[in-house]
Amino acid sequence: MTACNHSRWEPSHDYRPLETRTERQAWLVTALTGVTMLVEIAAGYAFNSMALLADGWHMASHMLAIGLTALAYLLARHYADDPRFAFGTWKIEVLAGFASSLLLLVVVAMLAFESLWRLWQPQVIAFDVALWVAVVGLLVNLLSAWLLRDQHEHAHAHAHADHDHDHDHDHAAPASARDLNRHAAFIHVLADALTSVAAIVALLGGMLFGWSWLDPLMGVIGALIIALWAKGLLSETATVLLDREMDSPVVARVRRALAQEADTELADLHLWRVGRAHYACIVSVVTHGDTSADRYKARLAGIGELVHVTVEVNRCAENER
Repeated sequence: MTACNHSRWEPSHDYRPLETRTERQAWLVTALTGVTMLVEIAAGYAFNSMALLADGWHMASHMLAIGLTALAYLLARHYADDPRFAFGTWKIEVLAGFASSLLLLVVVAMLAFESLWRLWQPQVIAFDVALWVAVVGLLVNLLSAWLLRDQHEHAHAHAHADHDHDHDHDHAAPASARDLNRHAAFIHVLADALTSVAAIVALLGGMLFGWSWLDPLMGVIGALIIALWAKGLLSETATVLLDREMDSPVVARVRRALAQEADTELADLHLWRVGRAHYACIVSVVTHGDTSADRYKARLAGIGELVHVTVEVNRCAENER
C-alpha cells in the first residue's frame, strides 16, 4: 500500500505577518529613548521638576515597553516553527503588551505619590534649564512616534502578502486587525509626547507666572493619563490571553453559516484568536442525515478570519442506540 502524502493536511500554525521592519524600528526607538530617559530623570532630580521627572519615568516605562515589543517579535520569530506551540507564537507578542500595561500601573503609583507629596511640600525648580530638557524629550517622542507610525500605516497592507500559507482556510485578515504588540509601543510613544507637552506647559507656567504648583499638578495629570491607557491595554490583551472571544462578531457569523445547513443543530462551539484577526474554531453539530464534516467546513470557508477549523458531526441515530 502506497503511503499517503499527509503534508497537505499539516498546515503551518504561524499566523503572524512578518515583522522584521517593525522589530528593527522597535530596537532603534528603545535605544533612542533610553538615552533621553536618563537625561530627563537626572535633570528632574537636579532641578527639582516633578513634571520633568514624570516625563522621564514615563519614558523609562516607554523604553521598557518598546524593548518588550522588540523582544517579543524576536522570540515569536525564533520559535515560529517550534511544535510545542500548538497554535503558533503570536501570543508572545500579546503577552508583551500585557506585561507592559502592568508595569505602567506601577509607574502610575510612583508618579502619583511623588507628585502629591510635592504639592504638599513644594520644591525650588530651575525652570529654564528643566524646560530645555523637556523640549528635547518631546522631540525624541515625536521622532519615535514617526518611526512607529510608518509601520502602523503599512502593516496591514502587507499582511496577506507576507503570510500566504497553503492552508485551505487561510484568508487575509481584515484591514481593522490590530497588532497589539506594536499598538502598545505606539500608544506608549503618544502618551510620552503628551506628558512632555504637560511638562513644558508646567515649566512655562512656573517660569512666567510663578505657578510652582502647576509642575506637580501636571505630574498627577500625567499619571492619570498613563493609568487610563494602561487600563485599556490591560483589558484588550487580557481578553486575548484568556480566550474571551465568544462575544466576537465572528461567532455570530459561524452560527448563521451553520444554520443554513438543513437538519443541523449546533451542539457546541469554541472560538479563540490565534492571530491579530485570525481565529481557530471547534464546532460540534448534530444531524439525522449523512452530511460530512467537509460540507460544514465548506459552509464556514467564506469566513475569512477562520484559519483552523475542526468539525465534529454527531448522528442522531447513533446516539439513540
